[in-house]
This record gives sequence, structure tokens and C-alpha cells, in this order.
Amino acid sequence: QVQLVESGGGLVQPGGSLRLSCAASGSIFSINVMGWYRQAPGKQRELVASITSGDSTNYADSVKGRFTISRDNAKKTVFLQMNSLKPEDTAVYSCYLKSLTTWLDYWGQGTQVTVSS
Repeated sequence: QVQLVESGGGLVQPGGSLRLSCAASGSIFSINVMGWYRQAPGKQRELVASITSGDSTNYADSVKGRFTISRDNAKKTVFLQMNSLKPEDTAVYSCYLKSLTTWLDYWGQGTQVTVSS
């Protein structure tokens, strides 16, 4: 099985920055997609950003130009650099991995990001 452990969440002022990390362990196949979802209270879960094992990236329109996703395949870790944070970015951010070999999905437990004065 695959385990995903997130870190880096917390409280930040508007305009500030945070860097989220998600470390994967277990039986991981090389061909996969990793990324981040978020869900705020009373709102639908949305895909924030994703990155393939070939480094192809996708972003939600609401975060383009502010967030950057990257991965370190040697360390089996994906990162989300979040700059120019806004109050509407407040949410629980969850890491995910989809294996394109087994077609199985894996999820982290989530980390809280709060953007407030």
C-alpha cells in the first residue's frame, strides 16, 4: 500500500506564502500523477494542481500565477509553493497519488491552511 504524509500547513497573513510537502512511501510505481485538492467549509472539493511523473502540470484557474507544483522523484515527494495567498485560499489541502499502472488512488489525511489577518 501507499502512504501519503503532508506537512507545511498553518496560519498565514494575506499576501504571505506557505510551502506544502507530501511524502509518499510504500509500493509506488514510477508512472503516476500526484497533486493537491482543497475543500473549504460548505464548498465543493476542487483540484488545485497536479503533476505527472513526466513533469506535466495543471492548475486551477484561481491559483495560476500564484501556486507552483513540483516533485522530487528521488525523495518521492511533491511540493506546493503557495505565494500571494488570499483569504479564499483557506481550506483543508489533501495530497493524492494516482497510479497510471494500477489505476489505484491514494490520499493523505489533509493539512489545514488558514489565510487571515
